[in-house]
Amino acid sequence: MGKIKTLSLLFIVATALGSILLIQQKTNKTSSQPEPAVMCHVISLKETITPVLGTKHFVVAAYADNRDGRRRTRIIGIINRNSADKLQCVFCCRNRTFFYTTAEVQQHSDHFGFPYVTTDLLCETAPECKSSHVMVHGPSPSVDNAARFLSIQNTHQQEEQFPYEFTVCISNLFGTYNNVLQFIQTLEVYKILGIQKVMIYRTNCSQTLDKVLSYYKEEGLVEIIPWPITTVLNPSHGWNYAEHKGELHYYGQLTTLNDCIYRNMYTSKYVLLNDIDEIIAPYKHRDLHQLMEHLSSQNPKAGVFLIENHIYPKNVFDESGRFSHQAEWKNVPGINIFEHVHREPDRKEVYNPTKMIVNPRTVEQTSVHSVLKHYGEIYRVPPDVSKIVHVRVPLQGQLSKEALIRDTKLWEYADQVVKNTNEVIKQVIESKPETAGP
Repeated sequence: MGKIKTLSLLFIVATALGSILLIQQKTNKTSSQPEPAVMCHVISLKETITPVLGTKHFVVAAYADNRDGRRRTRIIGIINRNSADKLQCVFCCRNRTFFYTTAEVQQHSDHFGFPYVTTDLLCETAPECKSSHVMVHGPSPSVDNAARFLSIQNTHQQEEQFPYEFTVCISNLFGTYNNVLQFIQTLEVYKILGIQKVMIYRTNCSQTLDKVLSYYKEEGLVEIIPWPITTVLNPSHGWNYAEHKGELHYYGQLTTLNDCIYRNMYTSKYVLLNDIDEIIAPYKHRDLHQLMEHLSSQNPKAGVFLIENHIYPKNVFDESGRFSHQAEWKNVPGINIFEHVHREPDRKEVYNPTKMIVNPRTVEQTSVHSVLKHYGEIYRVPPDVSKIVHVRVPLQGQLSKEALIRDTKLWEYADQVVKNTNEVIKQVIESKPETAGP
């Protein structure tokens, strides 16, 4: 009898403990469970948009972020604003256990009315877990053989020496983009200014531009990040939801800009956030290195430098015709930036938007024209020190040519850019593929 009572008592205690553990798993913020039969299937870094199981959400990439003194992983995602799902992070630990924790969801304040918004998912990790991979799951997290984990990047944080001094983040290539000539000229100006890497998030572009991208990728200047946003959402063709509709702002521009900052946080001293048809040009210094040495010495607490945008209308041409007769450029689609040297004047009553040069380690969240969350100060660079040369359709189309300001800044780089542009055209566009012999 005593043995039966003892077994019964043990059964009751075991049942109670099991119930407590089950409740704890569902209600506590974190828990750790061994699941040795399941492998951590890691998503390739080339796969940039991953659905969150059991939800309408997506994740892009995961980054270690300990800047506020807390041991956390920041996962950049695209969240449906109309869904109230509680999201869980599941860390794949080195001791063959899984560490579960509730994600702190921080939707970015700039969403422009679209149903989907760029979002940071912040998940605290346990020191004993020592995880290098994480998965995001819906309200009922479970790990099975279909689970796919993101590699946690930025685990080695070096803030003294960087492989690159300047990296440009180009947020999106979409809509069979085919402005080939301006693209080549711009990249060649970038190199003269000291840009060492250009990161391009590509949805699609023309075949000709694709060849140009491959050329610069092989050269080592360009890194291409696949961005198949049209396969998972209906992105907008513009920034205004009321006018352009769609599910996500401008092909996910805000998501890619934020991802680019974190990808380069510990590999680049500075990151430039501007569009593909914009050049941040120093007007009092030879190159970007000299510009940033000056700005950082004058503003040691600043980590974000705002550069004013200035429009050079593409329908207004230089009357001298100095760069209008380049025979090599006749059959190349796109704008010749050296022909457009007339700048629209400032309008005092209209806010002039900016793009940015940032120390990425001081940025937490960014929008297109300003940062949303940051450490340190922001400095607005005077336009006589640096401005954005932006060759595009006019904003003040009613102005006569005489009312515009003649500005030949880009001509300072013309000799080298013309030579290099011709070489790229020769290698990429004019060259014919070799044919096999008989």
